[in-house]
Amino acid sequence: MNTQHLIDLQAVKKVFYSDEIETWALDDVHLTIERGEYVAISGPSGCGKSTLLAVIGLLNSCTEGRYFLAGTEVAGLGQSEQARVRNLEIGFIFQAFNLIGEMNVFANVELPLTYRRDLDRKQRHEWVLAALEQVDMSHRQKHFPGQLSGGQQQRVAIARALVGKPKVLLADEPTGNLDSKNAQMVMDLLAALHAQGCTIVMVTHDADCAQRAGRQISLFDGRVVDDRQVVGQQSTHS
Repeated sequence: MNTQHLIDLQAVKKVFYSDEIETWALDDVHLTIERGEYVAISGPSGCGKSTLLAVIGLLNSCTEGRYFLAGTEVAGLGQSEQARVRNLEIGFIFQAFNLIGEMNVFANVELPLTYRRDLDRKQRHEWVLAALEQVDMSHRQKHFPGQLSGGQQQRVAIARALVGKPKVLLADEPTGNLDSKNAQMVMDLLAALHAQGCTIVMVTHDADCAQRAGRQISLFDGRVVDDRQVVGQQSTHS
């Protein structure tokens, strides 16, 4: 029986050094996240939210502590192996969409799969179409990012995050560049993906967005100061 946590951070610290100044972005973080959870991480600016997400996503290494992803200790892996794990196991959704303007929607979504040797062209094509179908953007596959609204671009970005069938989706302020209508649409999409079994870890400063998650974690000065399950998260209050 597999009882391991999907994400397991043990006494993780992250210190940035500049001009002999130490900035403690994360300070003794203990955190476990299970498969299928929907977790919102919030807190004031500069509290370590994005740094925590970057450590979980292997975009940043921790200064001290241990990090296990699906039972494998990843902090000690070399850069190329970390890149391989990142590509296979983790899907990223960014505030700024990060789509490539010269590539159409299909090519943008396919991009992470082009680094994989285990998929042939036909499989890549099938996976891209399935991901676009999930976000209701298959009818736009030949369009370019500049021809899409902000909400549509973010849906394409979510398809790109989903396409490799990762173990976890990491979303950093996914509604930060959107108006309220498109923000609601993206949050509805994330809720639907979670209902299908996706594990989602989202950084947000928006209390309404955080309320949609099943678990809310608050950071302050690089430490976890609150960690609670949200009862009836689909309602307007916890």
